[in-house]
Amino acid sequence: MNLYPVSQKVDQVDEYHGVKIADPYRWLEDPDSEETKAWVEAQNQVTFRYLQQIPARDAIQKRLMQLWDFEKYSIPFKQGDRYFYFKNDGLQNQSVLYTLKSLEDEPTVLLDPNKLSEDGTVALSGLSISEDGARLAYGLSTSGSDWQEWAVRDIESGADLSDRLQWIKFSGASWTHDHQGFFYSRYDEPNEKTKLEDANYFQKLYYHRLGTNQSEDLLIYDRPDHKEWGFQGGVSEDGRYLIISVWLGTDPRNLVFYKDLTTDGPVVELIDQFEASFNFVDHDHDRFWFQTDLDAPRRRVMAIDLSQPDRAHWQEVIPQAAETLEGVGVLNHQFVTSYLKDARSQVKIFALDGALVREVQLPGIGSADGFGGKREDTETFYSFTSFTTPTTIYRYNLLTDESTIFRQPKVDFDPNQYKTRQVFYPSKDGTQIPMFITHKKGLQLDGNNPTYLYGYGGFGISLSPSFSVSLLVWMELGGVYAVPNLRGGGEYGEDWHQAGTKLKKQNVFDDFIAAAEWLIGNQYTSAQKLAIGGGSNGGLLVGACLAQRPELFGAALPAVGVMDMLRFHKFTIGWAWMSEYGSPEEAEDFRALYAYSPLHNLKPGTAYPATMVTTADHDDRVVPAHSFKFSAALQAAHSGPQPVLIRVETKAGHGAGKPTAKVIEESADRWAFLVKTLDFEPTL
Repeated sequence: MNLYPVSQKVDQVDEYHGVKIADPYRWLEDPDSEETKAWVEAQNQVTFRYLQQIPARDAIQKRLMQLWDFEKYSIPFKQGDRYFYFKNDGLQNQSVLYTLKSLEDEPTVLLDPNKLSEDGTVALSGLSISEDGARLAYGLSTSGSDWQEWAVRDIESGADLSDRLQWIKFSGASWTHDHQGFFYSRYDEPNEKTKLEDANYFQKLYYHRLGTNQSEDLLIYDRPDHKEWGFQGGVSEDGRYLIISVWLGTDPRNLVFYKDLTTDGPVVELIDQFEASFNFVDHDHDRFWFQTDLDAPRRRVMAIDLSQPDRAHWQEVIPQAAETLEGVGVLNHQFVTSYLKDARSQVKIFALDGALVREVQLPGIGSADGFGGKREDTETFYSFTSFTTPTTIYRYNLLTDESTIFRQPKVDFDPNQYKTRQVFYPSKDGTQIPMFITHKKGLQLDGNNPTYLYGYGGFGISLSPSFSVSLLVWMELGGVYAVPNLRGGGEYGEDWHQAGTKLKKQNVFDDFIAAAEWLIGNQYTSAQKLAIGGGSNGGLLVGACLAQRPELFGAALPAVGVMDMLRFHKFTIGWAWMSEYGSPEEAEDFRALYAYSPLHNLKPGTAYPATMVTTADHDDRVVPAHSFKFSAALQAAHSGPQPVLIRVETKAGHGAGKPTAKVIEESADRWAFLVKTLDFEPTL
């Protein structure tokens, strides 16, 4: 292994609640400095030289490209007299948006993001169709940035109108039913200083009228007294109400305001306390339906009458179940609900009075998504996938309860050669944690199988079974793929989420470590053959476990991770994560954060497992400084023979919208790195 580039140290010491803490790599927080750019270039030279010398890499990339080359469809949706869906021919960098009047017609291209840049780094990041199906409002993101620029296209002609909206982030668009404009949220234009620091404060909700300049947009709602508040405005299906969901960072709790669009009345604060999550479903006259976790951590459906909005008159429509309620829609004048049962999908239909009508029979054990539409619709579409089932689109008849295949991909592999099982194992405190394990049939439990253990464990996000070409190639190589449903996720509702936040965050790491120990104890693998991976909050997970139990893993792949838990809140949207992690400004939170912060818990002279940190130079959500500083510190502390590398992607961001070519290259590098460092002979 070549020597690593020199990472200079500076004499930077900060004091937190009486504790002095050195931050010698503070200079790497500036991604645009000449010193940082030179450091990134030098690190990439070492990393790519190492990767290119791995004999199996070219064969892995070739197989990835072969398997990736199949038609991929999104779930169709209807607006006005048109259908819309995305399709990727196979290896296109970005999926193309199509439209058609009948599902039997020949589709026409409405928007092809591949034509917006030569390298596929401009992505469609949001869209909204006007109620009559005549106009498309769409957002574009460049190089993976969270910042979006929105435009408007005439759907019949395919021509863009003059409208251009900027400085939009964390927002969709919702049209008024006169088709003349839409609501959206934006920030003030940032300057060079605020791009990385406080650009994500003071979001405002606006109305844009077609054909006017953005400077003329009508301010609907803002709160200069609450700089952290964000606003999502959505028009109800009948066009009467503007529903405003007020969010505070990543806290699932929100407020709900509304405005009657048929009058000149004010914005009404219907739910004015941050005590639970309330997701507007639909309404019947003045009766609003919400999906909520108020006094129901696995969620239920409640009704609020606008004429009697005080809590004493709120009514339960669908009570909390043993399963976790994930989503609710109204179709065919019925509630169509999606549940998670031990991290796999269930779909149930209820009458509007809450009576159970039936459970929809899904094609198998896996993940279903979709079931969108309007109240009058008698058909809908959904997708179904599992670890060995490529995403298949189904057409569902709500009158006959029949599902028929609408689009089924043809992928060059035999799913019958693989098996998935779900196990439950005890964490450190005895809590039972579910875990999916997928691999080729005939696996020998001899403790010698290369295994990739992937986790997330945060922000109430659930990990349910899904198909991935990249992971299929890993299993073709002879690997085992394991996914535990850690605390901090949403698989078992808000209690499960909260059990992995703030002062309880160590539970998440304990759950992950226990998964590794279970896999080793049950002879699936050994420490030398076990790799761990995760991205974003999952990158934090990998970094923390790497620091706490370096002897337990053979390799680690932390991606775009939150690694500096004492300064995460100082960049872009990082402040919004304090509801999840706590605040370094609070003494009790600081002690918990400092105890597991990956950057601050590396010990000099330790032999760490082979590690390849991945990040991107344009990540404006988890800024690359986290990965830069952690990599520099890890290289300095590491005393073993295994490589410790950082791979910095250029013209890319946090992951959304990444072009297919870059995804394939990174996947090939990831698996080649594991083939080399876990020291096994691939069966490809």
